[in-house]
Amino acid sequence: MLQRNHLVAFALALAGAGVFANPARRPSAATGNGPKIEIAFAKQTRAEPVTGMVYVAFSRDNRQTSIAQTGPTGSPLFSVYVDALSPDAPVAIDTRARGYPVTSLAEIPPGDYYVQPFVNVYTRFPRADGKTVWLHMDQWEGQDWKRSPGNLYGDPVKIMFDPQSATTITLTADKVIPPIQVLPETDFVKRIRIQSRILTAWWGQPIFIGATVLLPKDYDKHPDAHYPVNYQQGHFSLRAPGGFGGGGDFDKFWLAEDTPRFIYVTLQHPSPYYDDSYGVNSANNGPFGDAIMQELIPEIEQRFRVIREPWARMLSGGSTGGWIALAHQIFYPDFYGGTFASCPDAVDFRYHQIVDIYKDANAYYIDKGWMRVERPNERQPDGNIRSMMKDENLYELVVGDKSRSGGQWDIWEATYSPSGADGYPKRLWNKATGDIDKTVAEAWRKYDLRHILETNWATLGPKVAHKLHVYVGDMDSFYLNDAVEKLNEFLVKAAAPAFAGEVVLQRRAPHCWGPRNAELAAKMTAHIERHAPPGADRTRWRYR
Repeated sequence: MLQRNHLVAFALALAGAGVFANPARRPSAATGNGPKIEIAFAKQTRAEPVTGMVYVAFSRDNRQTSIAQTGPTGSPLFSVYVDALSPDAPVAIDTRARGYPVTSLAEIPPGDYYVQPFVNVYTRFPRADGKTVWLHMDQWEGQDWKRSPGNLYGDPVKIMFDPQSATTITLTADKVIPPIQVLPETDFVKRIRIQSRILTAWWGQPIFIGATVLLPKDYDKHPDAHYPVNYQQGHFSLRAPGGFGGGGDFDKFWLAEDTPRFIYVTLQHPSPYYDDSYGVNSANNGPFGDAIMQELIPEIEQRFRVIREPWARMLSGGSTGGWIALAHQIFYPDFYGGTFASCPDAVDFRYHQIVDIYKDANAYYIDKGWMRVERPNERQPDGNIRSMMKDENLYELVVGDKSRSGGQWDIWEATYSPSGADGYPKRLWNKATGDIDKTVAEAWRKYDLRHILETNWATLGPKVAHKLHVYVGDMDSFYLNDAVEKLNEFLVKAAAPAFAGEVVLQRRAPHCWGPRNAELAAKMTAHIERHAPPGADRTRWRYR
């Protein structure tokens, strides 16, 4: 979660564009139809037709680009889907286009605005399951349409907008986002990027997965040492694990003389639905679990001196990464030796944030008869609300229908839902109304981690009872503590075997609380000391 809808600044040179001209205006071919904006992309920018989403964003200022200012609580965004749109051919965004938080162009108050065109390019995926879908292909940016290489945009243009005017505004996307520049390797930081044979065969397009590896101090001076590994799960990032190299506290910890010597690894496995595949096999994402376990991790452990034994393989992560760290320990119980999961996404779908998908009728509202009480989505530790449940969902719907927004709620559907007849994820709830589909909800149980543990404890318990460690603030910003409470209710009463890990809820802590740096390393080291088999090397990797 943590990265919610990739609401980062639009980190491109276009953010510095400050010279605006009035856009071209011409009389509309039709009168009385309300405001209309026509957007085209220039042939010199892209010669091929585009299937995908075309956007226009409004902002009142130019502190950031108009596109950068959009989000669940941001500036207005409008969109239309296009199929094989030719270069220089205009597409109309009018009062029929989806909009958020303003639902129609006609509702934009008259005044001066900066407006910006943008084109999100989709790729055709002829999947191995016989279904063909159109989605945005990740370009190693982490499935962020606002900065994805190959997407098209125009500079923001300052206009005077009148919702009563029938004059058409024309905008052109005449620039293309350049390729991502990957940071070079260093003595400490190494990178892997491979084309997955498994995923490429399933998606019908080349799919890449990778890893960023942080080596311990004096790795080259101890060629006979093999090391425990911490597989850190989480959102796509090309930074070194822990942000190493930034000169902060993690650097001091990593280079200190008394730091336990681990190899830390972050994984890159963006899917066409999100910056992270959630690391499991899925009807919509495909066999990412198989690709990670059969291709990526073996590649890592072949290239670097990892102790290739379960007791030395640790998992950690927060939010999205917290869910993956817990899920991988549960789905692959014999491969890993322990998980330290912080603020995980919903581990019990009776609290999918604060929605009970099995019993609640609607995700956005609680029906009280004479009135409806709206459900919140995000809060501060003091209880003040930052956004409502419907807001993030309606924003995602404007960014992309059919779970194609690259957003948080849509990736949960892409991961947990069955595939529909059209090849796209079946909706857990109607995106416009919030009404929950109970048939889809039942299908989600195969990813309900508490349900899996409780149902299979007789066989799973002996393998994982001592390996599960979960941490969350009891005022988690996205209400993730409630599902952890449900998980803990089961674990504390589990028997044969009894639970021997730990679940910690930190009072008044927000998202994403949990052990970091020295505390996390100490916990993992102590866990290894307790559970390494007789005769295992517990000293050489500590340079003793």
